[in-house]
Amino acid sequence: MTSRPSISFAKFAAPKKGSVFVFAADGDGLGEAAKACDPAGALTRAFPIADFSGKFASSVEVLAPEGTSVDRLVAIGAGKVSTLDDNAWQKLGGAVAASLRKATDVDVILDLPDLQPDGRQAASLAAGILLRSYSFDKYKTRKDKEDGQSDSKGADAKKAETAKPAKITIHCADPAAAKKAFVGEEAVVDGVLLARDLVNEPANALGPVEFADRVKQLESLGVEVEILTEKEMKKLGMGSLLGVAQGSPRGARLAVMRWNGGKAKDAPLAFIGKGVTFDTGGNSMKPASGMEDMKGDMGGAAAVTGLMRALAARKAKANVVGVIGLVENAVDGHAQRPGDIVTSMSGQTIEVLNTDAEGRLVLADALWYANDRFKPKFMINLATLTGAIMVALGQHYAGLFSNNDELAGRIFGAGQASQERVWRMPLGPEYDKLIDSKNADMKNIGGRYGGAIIAAQFLQRFVKDTPWAHLDIAGTAMGAPSSEINQSWGSGFGVRLLDRLVRDHYEG
Repeated sequence: MTSRPSISFAKFAAPKKGSVFVFAADGDGLGEAAKACDPAGALTRAFPIADFSGKFASSVEVLAPEGTSVDRLVAIGAGKVSTLDDNAWQKLGGAVAASLRKATDVDVILDLPDLQPDGRQAASLAAGILLRSYSFDKYKTRKDKEDGQSDSKGADAKKAETAKPAKITIHCADPAAAKKAFVGEEAVVDGVLLARDLVNEPANALGPVEFADRVKQLESLGVEVEILTEKEMKKLGMGSLLGVAQGSPRGARLAVMRWNGGKAKDAPLAFIGKGVTFDTGGNSMKPASGMEDMKGDMGGAAAVTGLMRALAARKAKANVVGVIGLVENAVDGHAQRPGDIVTSMSGQTIEVLNTDAEGRLVLADALWYANDRFKPKFMINLATLTGAIMVALGQHYAGLFSNNDELAGRIFGAGQASQERVWRMPLGPEYDKLIDSKNADMKNIGGRYGGAIIAAQFLQRFVKDTPWAHLDIAGTAMGAPSSEINQSWGSGFGVRLLDRLVRDHYEG
């Protein structure tokens, strides 16, 4: 993997070496601490030449600047100071990371005219640096060739393999407050990066058993983990989930994670994730084009796992349960057939008319299990469930479906605050009747139109009266558009959103 930068915080001081980043306000230029790093005014002279005004996330740099011994001076545009919130500082951290190049000694001067950002904002900047710095290159054995490089592993390649990670010092007004705030921010970042890692892994390396093994590693943070095998799930009557898995030799698992950070008497918050580690579509097979992306069909389970890591690492004051159903939807002589009828843990029967509508079958048993065993305050499930949600919302919003207005409103607000945005979609009896079956209690598809809604209606039949929300993250968890803080195919969508929800509304 690409080396992760190390980040520390310090009082303002003019650096003597390496790369120095400063911020320029739109129309107002540099702050006093930034000016002290550029005694000869090299940046100020460069601004008009580069047509740099301080526009948000724009940049200009000067190499070997006059009057100082540093290697580079880089100015990042901060835009209008009045618009700088935590998300903006995170994006500015991404802009810093994007301009690091091969620098190993880096100083960031967090200062603007008439503004010295507080510790929380400094921590947000640091979080943005880490999020943008992520790259999944675990399986690369050499660097991509640069112009003029040979294919062989020579001295340059060996040097690249042993290169030190960037050491970044953020100079700010209150480094102690920044360091304290960064503890929580880094915990969430680590949860996001774990989710990205899981989504990016190829399916030959990450099947249900391997995913469950990764979940077990959370025990080191104090998370209680149980892994249910096929035998145990069969005893519980999870015919819906196990029907999806029956075509694969790799088995199925149900991973149960518990973080007990609240009061003993408090009902837990429950998060449930779809974990289809590869989805061929089964006998209702997908087209070959793009099927390789189906390694990411466990993005919901990855988000739940990343969230549990984040909550445990920052010692969230809440009782939280994560339940993820882990299967591979494969094709062989044992695979489920269109027309098969399975019995779910709830006792309800399902006619499987399309084996590629499998995620809802996995979630049906996982939702029922979580609700029946833990009696949670609410349940939120996440799933890369339907292409239909991408037709409706594109790739910048996840679909939100809920039976509870208060919960839906809080999720929407957390999405706005974290910039992992959601948009509420309808539910109703008109849609529900579309999944009634002549041969069973329900069927798993409902027709050509409203596919994302019909999938949500199916799930609602397994939640009883518990407050519940379904997040369809098919467009946002994998292959989502690049952003200031994410250049990865797997985005880790959902971790920051749900951490914000818990933080804002459910911690004692």
